[in-house]
Amino acid sequence: VSDRISDFIHFEKRKSKGTEHLYGILHAIKNQVLIKFQHQKFWEDEITERTLEPYALKEARNRWYLIGKDLKDNKIKNFALVNEYYKYSFGIKAWGNDKPEEVVLSFSEMQGRYIKTLPLHHSQEILKDNENEFKIRLKLYVTYDFIMELLSFGKEVKVIKPKSLINEMKVIYQECLEKYN
Repeated sequence: VSDRISDFIHFEKRKSKGTEHLYGILHAIKNQVLIKFQHQKFWEDEITERTLEPYALKEARNRWYLIGKDLKDNKIKNFALVNEYYKYSFGIKAWGNDKPEEVVLSFSEMQGRYIKTLPLHHSQEILKDNENEFKIRLKLYVTYDFIMELLSFGKEVKVIKPKSLINEMKVIYQECLEKYN
């Protein structure tokens, strides 16, 4: 008789779609935060921007749906959480002010070990991995949530690219330093 749990538990290979966004959406529902995103109906080419007052999440046939009041017409609707809508998102917001950006980050070797096992974003690509540095490239919208995530790494991360994010991080750290003077 085997002692391995995997010999007794067999999970279905087909996984629910959209689950990577559940935590952020649940946070928005609980805290009554509006969710903004780009939406494209399956049968149309047009992409529209939506602002939703989120009420609930519903799973049906291995797909997740967000239910809420669409502020465009004040009607309660549901929206499928299809990965393509959130391809470049980080956190709750499903798009940024501009186009998604290429972000290059350099982590300490130790922090890199964690980033390898729990990637920051699905677009993560490893550029360098040695005893001195762990460097990655991401393609995403630089949002408030993303900046807060970077700040949580403290001295273990350095933004290499884009220049606009480097400047924003400098301003934030300068304001932090001023609080201690």
